[in-house]
Amino acid sequence: MVSALYAVLGALLLLKFSVDVVRLRTQYRVAYGDGGFSELQIAIRVHGNAVEYIPVALLLLLLMEMNGAETWLVHVGGILLILGRLMHYYGFHNRLIRWRRSGMSATWCALVLMVLANLWYMPWELVFALH
Repeated sequence: MVSALYAVLGALLLLKFSVDVVRLRTQYRVAYGDGGFSELQIAIRVHGNAVEYIPVALLLLLLMEMNGAETWLVHVGGILLILGRLMHYYGFHNRLIRWRRSGMSATWCALVLMVLANLWYMPWELVFALH
């Protein structure tokens, strides 16, 4: 199952972003919030933003594959998602708005692609089957 690859990569990104937050909380001795430290604030938002997008995208990717989408299309959706999240992280972390904006664009393109693919490949005859 191709989508499993992107689920693993997405989970690794979430884990990395989470470790970044914990490391900075420990470094700055902050239990809650950002303690006024911009570096911690950035790490919290990078993690939060990933949590907001990755799970629903992975669900769409899995459903897309289960609905019978072409393997290359599943790869395109997964690659766009992971690259988008990496670009967003890089841009946010280095305060490069172009990278951040490009990362969000790639993520949104991945989501739109997955939504459209699911609508296209959805077994409509089963959706509206009356028993």
